[in-house]
Amino acid sequence: MSVQLNKPVCVIVGVGPGNGAAFARRFALEGYQVALLSRSTDFTVELAKEIDDARAYKCDVTNPVSISDTFTSIRAEMGEVDILIFNPGAGIWKTVEEISPEEFEQSWRVNALGGLLVSKQVIPFMKQNKRGNIIFIGATASRRGGARTAAFAPAKAAQRSLAESMARHLGPSGIHVTHVILDGVVYTPATREMMPDKPDDYFIQPDDIADVLVHLTQQKSSAWSSEIEVRPFGEVW
Repeated sequence: MSVQLNKPVCVIVGVGPGNGAAFARRFALEGYQVALLSRSTDFTVELAKEIDDARAYKCDVTNPVSISDTFTSIRAEMGEVDILIFNPGAGIWKTVEEISPEEFEQSWRVNALGGLLVSKQVIPFMKQNKRGNIIFIGATASRRGGARTAAFAPAKAAQRSLAESMARHLGPSGIHVTHVILDGVVYTPATREMMPDKPDDYFIQPDDIADVLVHLTQQKSSAWSSEIEVRPFGEVW
């Protein structure tokens, strides 16, 4: 791993062996330095060794001090941020009777507050530069609440509304904000093990999502997508 400071910077918040890793590899191929953010660096340190111009950072998106310290390091070591991808995907799957207030708040802090805090770290430079991309990786739960999404659905709905508000406010400044709804099961070693009888085309492939994100960052401002849905053809909708 080597880092060239003259290259644009893509920050991926929430990097694991599925979507986050695929996004990192794809944007590195597009010529970006890549900052890999996660609560634990056990996986990301090894991933950074495989990708040119990548660095791993430990960051808790529910903690404002952790976020501020992390982005201070990114700016010092890599430069200002051109693309921000907000990808924390952990969910708490409980009904309204099962969920605790602490779990409800934690889900909101990860998906909504975390999105706000990291965005505020990159917006000033993007406004000054009159360009930039902020992409939120959302879920179908942002549109409807299932029985066991008493915490996850409200948190994702708040994230979706935040993205829409940001898109309206920041668009005139040249900042493209997009909310990407993933409707389906993302293929990872863990989900494949959980669903061994499903065909491969049942899953959303992380590499294919990464291609979608690259396209979003290349759209012309007269035809920006502010929200899109991606799903495999076999998904019921």
